[in-house]
Amino acid sequence: MAGDETRIEITQQATRKGPNWVIGLLWFIFVGSWLSALWSIVAWALIVSIVGLPLGLVMLNRMPQITTLRPPLELGNGERPAQPFWLWRTLYFLLVGWWFSFIWMTVAWAFGATLLGIPVAIWMWNRVPRVTTLVRY
Repeated sequence: MAGDETRIEITQQATRKGPNWVIGLLWFIFVGSWLSALWSIVAWALIVSIVGLPLGLVMLNRMPQITTLRPPLELGNGERPAQPFWLWRTLYFLLVGWWFSFIWMTVAWAFGATLLGIPVAIWMWNRVPRVTTLVRY
C-alpha cells in the first residue's frame, strides 16, 4: 500500500519545464520541421556506421527537444524516469529499433509537411527515443 502512495506522489511531481505549447508549435513550424529532418538523417547515418552509434543514439534521444523544444521529463527530485532493463533495450534496438526508427521518422516528417498532419508529426517526433531504444523521455 505504501508503494502505491509513493508511485502516486512521484507521478504528481513529474514535470517538464519548457516553453509553452505556442512557442513549441512556432518553433516546429519555422525551425523544428527542417532541423529535425536534417538531425534525423545525420543521427540515423551515425547509427548505421556502428562507430557513430553512441552519438547517433544520443541525437535520437534529443529528437523531441530539437523538434518542439520539449525537455526531458524530470521527477521532483531531479531524476529521470526508470528505464527498461538495458539488455531488453539492446536486443530491441538490434532487432527492431534501428530500422523501425528510420521508417517512423520518415512518416513523421511526411505528416509534418502537411498542415493537418502537424499534430501527428509532433506526437511521432516526441516518441522517437521510445521507438528507437525503448528509452522513456
